[in-house]
Amino acid sequence: MKLLSASILTAALLAGCGSMSPAPDTPTRTADGVLIGPTGMTLYTFDRDTPNSGKSACNGPCATNWPPLPVADTAKPMGAYTIVMRDDGKKQWAYKGAPLYYWSKDAKPGDKTGDGMLNGAWKVARP
Repeated sequence: MKLLSASILTAALLAGCGSMSPAPDTPTRTADGVLIGPTGMTLYTFDRDTPNSGKSACNGPCATNWPPLPVADTAKPMGAYTIVMRDDGKKQWAYKGAPLYYWSKDAKPGDKTGDGMLNGAWKVARP
């Protein structure tokens, strides 16, 4: 009986861990109702971006404060995730047509200090 209980506990723990990692085919996961990147940090969208334009309106100094969610060279668009070509030639992930960014002032996973910045132009990204 103890062996069965240990097996059930192990299976439950492993199942719980699996839900915390991103699906292998998506660049983000969801935590507390918002999208987070592979680092566990909150992702944001910018109202000045035109959805589905394939471009980012946040470049230069803006991208220093709001780093884009980078795309690996081998990655391909998938489902609701598309790839934006940035002014500097780098690639950035977009979700439902909206480019995704981190906020440089968020210090730890779960921080959402960029939500509402610049008169509400920056918002946490939601699934």
